Amino acid sequence: MTDYLKGGEYLAPSKIHADRPARELQIEWGDGHQTVYDFTALRWLCPCAFCRGEAGQPGWLDSDPTLSEEQVTLSDIALVGHYAIQPIWADGHSTGFYAFERLREECPCPQDQERRAAQASHQDGSPQHQHG
Repeated sequence: MTDYLKGGEYLAPSKIHADRPARELQIEWGDGHQTVYDFTALRWLCPCAFCRGEAGQPGWLDSDPTLSEEQVTLSDIALVGHYAIQPIWADGHSTGFYAFERLREECPCPQDQERRAAQASHQDGSPQHQHG
């Protein structure tokens, strides 16, 4: 288990900034880690039922659509309790609650990409070193 998963401090960002000119959502976590999502990547993460599907049916994003400029332009952002953010996109879409846990888990930084790749290689049946 990685250090940031042990204490739970990563679940509460210490700072969230939507840099509209750069088209980035910047998150600073309690453990000092920095996460930056470009708006397009953030829209692709939308967890709502319309985008992700429900009741066994695929969502709109599963159809691999070409996103319009309005669909990847952040108009506003709101906090949802102490656990998520709710982006409001220029096309009016606003039903996705992006949990802090998922935003941290899906962090696109190289360090977290390596962590996920290592976890996937352990889960796919690759031999693991045993101490004897």
